[in-house]
Amino acid sequence: MTIVTVERKVLEKNDEIARRNRALFSSKNLFVINLVSSPGSGKTSILERTLEFFNRRVPVAVIEGDVQTDFDAQRIARYQTPVVQIVTNGGCHLDAKLVEDALGSLNLEGIRLLIIENVGNLVCPSNYDLGEAMKVVVASTTEGDDKPLKYPAMFQHASVLIVNKIDLLPYVNCNLEALKANALKINPALRVFETSCTTRSGIAAWCSWLESNLKP
Repeated sequence: MTIVTVERKVLEKNDEIARRNRALFSSKNLFVINLVSSPGSGKTSILERTLEFFNRRVPVAVIEGDVQTDFDAQRIARYQTPVVQIVTNGGCHLDAKLVEDALGSLNLEGIRLLIIENVGNLVCPSNYDLGEAMKVVVASTTEGDDKPLKYPAMFQHASVLIVNKIDLLPYVNCNLEALKANALKINPALRVFETSCTTRSGIAAWCSWLESNLKP
């Protein structure tokens, strides 16, 4: 019972800061997504292909979360995109306070899209509101088709599912239709995209939909 109480207080404080973040995003006319997945699903590669597709036509800023190193931020900086790296030093997720602190290092003037790449983890990030408009969960074909059943909370809280690495379907033990069915069984409202960062299949569809959500 004590653990539940402590967790509730932590989440209540997080939600209070998330509301502040959301108010800031609204005042800046920003559309914000929280990109989540298990490690190795290809989140950063999808982010790179998204920036490549927009080609600076859409002003984007990025917050990178990782347990160690700034390797991902270095990759994103090559696209001449404003980026801040959050190193959690072993922490398994980003929280609203970490995002709030990172925002102090970003110039959001003129930015229309903010992408927060969360730490690779399908458990903890599902509980933490960062102030985003939506969570986008990435599941790769190399992980099999049962990820939604193993981590239902993440898929329940997400608005979009990106099934990545579809070019590897002939070589891995994954039934694409079963993966999508398992996810939609948990959350029938999920918008689903199928992508390959290698062949760039599905990237245009994902980016076009993402751009359609940007505020005027």
